Amino acid sequence: MPRVFHSLIAAAFALVLTVAQGAAFETRAGAAFVMDQGTGTVLLSKNADEPLPPASMSKLMTLYMAFEAVRDGRLSMEETLSVSQHAMNYGGSTMFLDTTDKVKVVDLIRGIIVLSGNDACAVIAEALSPDGTEAGFARLMTRKARQMGMNSSTFANSNGWPAPGHRMSMRDLAILANALITEFPEFYPMFAETEFAFDGRAPGNTRNRNPLLTAGIGADGLKTGHTSEAGFGLVGSARQGNRRVIFVVSGLDSAKDRAEVSEQIVNWSFRQFSETQVLEQGQRLGEADVWMGKSGRVPLVAANDLTILLPVLSGDEIPSEIIYHGPVEAPIAKGQELARLIIRPEGLPEIRVPLVAEKDVAAGGFGVRLKTAAAVLMQQFGLGQETPEPEGAS
Repeated sequence: MPRVFHSLIAAAFALVLTVAQGAAFETRAGAAFVMDQGTGTVLLSKNADEPLPPASMSKLMTLYMAFEAVRDGRLSMEETLSVSQHAMNYGGSTMFLDTTDKVKVVDLIRGIIVLSGNDACAVIAEALSPDGTEAGFARLMTRKARQMGMNSSTFANSNGWPAPGHRMSMRDLAILANALITEFPEFYPMFAETEFAFDGRAPGNTRNRNPLLTAGIGADGLKTGHTSEAGFGLVGSARQGNRRVIFVVSGLDSAKDRAEVSEQIVNWSFRQFSETQVLEQGQRLGEADVWMGKSGRVPLVAANDLTILLPVLSGDEIPSEIIYHGPVEAPIAKGQELARLIIRPEGLPEIRVPLVAEKDVAAGGFGVRLKTAAAVLMQQFGLGQETPEPEGAS
């Protein structure tokens, strides 16, 4: 018998879920991406997949690869690295390194995070490069980015110095920020440091440019960026209670705009959304038809607890439905995935939840198969009789 696609409106899904009816958040940023880390919910996406000049925000990739090298034992925080003429020649924001320096890796990393040192990035890059050059390291950065799913990122250098083809998307920067936070918790507190006075040689460049670190809103990272081409940008993260938000903005006109927009985004993300548990593991939500089974239907239950992010304001119930390809052929094992519950909060991405069989359903015996086959033949000859339910059907 050919399978029939069933789409069941989830009348049994009686949870009262509400969504906001307000307009989406508007931002002056040319491009932006905001994500709730715990649930993975995308709260805002504006030109988020467009490859753009990332300026110093791309230094996060150099930091990721430095942390990875330390974790793998290829680099030590306490070892010292030499400064090449190429690294010393960088302008812009620097640690004022020169070729007579031997600098600890930990100081270089702090110099990148807090001081946004272009020279420090080049020193790290040359130390980790397959061929000893910054260009070689940039090719390695691009390859690693692809492995991490950052498909809109291409690097020409280690620090975001303006260069043709040096591009990242806002979504890629959020992926990178999330990786830094989750994979390197031992190093992540460095992103919250507000000051680093390296060797006393750069009194005019000792403070972290991240405007949110002292704003009292839970911000603890990650990196600002600015060039005339890219405008002002920020890869940021903030934690309040058990929630963490990661956001990226770019294309702003001034440092003041960057600070204002970033703070607005953080406040909006925490004030307008809250986590709500909507399902419990084992909660029955519907039934699926069974083909050739001792029972004609099997209850569908939630495979796991489900907590989702929802707007805090009340509104209409969330549209939701159960879909599956069926009837499902017996035998069926308890816990076998049979269907998906699709939840569609207004203004947020849909959520697909696996539903599993609540119990075993054995294959029917000869009598069940004979009755089913007879009913199918009667339907094919247009006798109008529906397929009888097997014995024991509920």
